[in-house]
Amino acid sequence: MQHADCCSPPIIPVIIIKQHKQMEQERKIRVAITQGDTNGVGYEVIFKAFADSAMLELCTPIIYGSPKIAAYHRKALGLETNFSIINKAEEARDNRLNMLTCFDNDVKVEMGQPAKEAGDAALKALDRAMSDYREGLFDVLVTAPINKATIQSPGFQFPGHTEYIEAVVGNGQKALMILMDENLRVALVTTHLPLKNVAQAITKEIIVEKAVIFHQSLRRDFRISNPRIAVLSLNPHAGDEGVLGTEEQTIIRPAIEELSDKGINAFGPYPADGFFGAGTYDFFDGVLAMYHDQGLAPFKTIALDNGVNYTAGLPLVRTSPDHGTAFDIAGQGKASELSMRHAIFTAIDIFRNRINYDEPQKNPLPKLFHEKREDGDKARFAIRPKDQFKTAVKREQNDAYVDSSEREQARPEAKNENENQNVQRSRTEPSVALQSRTEPSVALQSPFNVQRSTEDKIEKTEAES
Repeated sequence: MQHADCCSPPIIPVIIIKQHKQMEQERKIRVAITQGDTNGVGYEVIFKAFADSAMLELCTPIIYGSPKIAAYHRKALGLETNFSIINKAEEARDNRLNMLTCFDNDVKVEMGQPAKEAGDAALKALDRAMSDYREGLFDVLVTAPINKATIQSPGFQFPGHTEYIEAVVGNGQKALMILMDENLRVALVTTHLPLKNVAQAITKEIIVEKAVIFHQSLRRDFRISNPRIAVLSLNPHAGDEGVLGTEEQTIIRPAIEELSDKGINAFGPYPADGFFGAGTYDFFDGVLAMYHDQGLAPFKTIALDNGVNYTAGLPLVRTSPDHGTAFDIAGQGKASELSMRHAIFTAIDIFRNRINYDEPQKNPLPKLFHEKREDGDKARFAIRPKDQFKTAVKREQNDAYVDSSEREQARPEAKNENENQNVQRSRTEPSVALQSRTEPSVALQSPFNVQRSTEDKIEKTEAES
């Protein structure tokens, strides 16, 4: 009997590994939610979203903010959602709304009023969440709306959440802003940019870069195997063939052609008014708009309260409601929680989709055959297009004809001598065609033909006997 080496690692039964994976999949996803501007509707939509206890069965929420400010909002709005105060994300417990204390100092709350103090409080919560993400203390992030003016400081010099998160935890990866609901996804080439600067910011390179991120997100985050992307024009009526602008001809169409070469199904450019007005977006998995209002204005009209802002392209899954601080209705109890709830649902779905997408690709098999486009998304082992094949064959035939013609023109005397020799040889030697009648061809040497020939000989012998 052989004994196991005392130094060998213990063998873990397969059933234990499967149980561990199952527990990981069943573990509630930790959702970090930043409070946003403390004078806006952030706390209102958060408390309303978790007023339904079923939300706590779906995830473990961690609110990054201030228990004092949260209690003030809850009392002012007459809400009854309970929360548990914690000091560290590690203390978060399932089946409860965890309120993480990001600062202890008092902050004056003035509902519906922009204030520098409220912006500083929003930044403190956001910074604490970024630090905890680096430590792996939560899975996904949902951000309540901020005021882009009051949050500006030496530690925050960005036009919005998207650019800040890209710089802090992006690890060099580029972010893409996507507005989405169940039926429509609109991505932006340029985001928070003054309209007068949009045209000069639109380049072929930036369109290709954003479209590639969009394509990858549709596949990995939304599990669409072969997405179709519609690219909008920059000018009215797609420029009317250069009458109203040339960007479609010189920038956007070449970008679409390059995307096609990369194996991405990109189409356009489409004029935005007719595209959304006619409902053409129903035929696509995603829409790439050139600038902020071109995509967001029609999207918010279509999505109403169900829209979600998703930051694609980064390691961190981050979503937010598709509305702002709503100062005009803050403190009045009129804010709808639907967008916040959908933002939470979307973050959880994308987190799970990434796991399911990445799992089969962790240990890929080595490629056994040469592939024409190994790193692209087109069909593997693609056959050369017929038109290219025909062109190549025709070119080879033409080259062979030209070569033979040149040889014949260069050696007319040798040609005549060869013809005379061939005539004399044909009178004395049998031709190849005649030889093929008497000698067995290569095709007859197959096992099946040899066996049939042997059986014929046996039958002939038996008949003679």
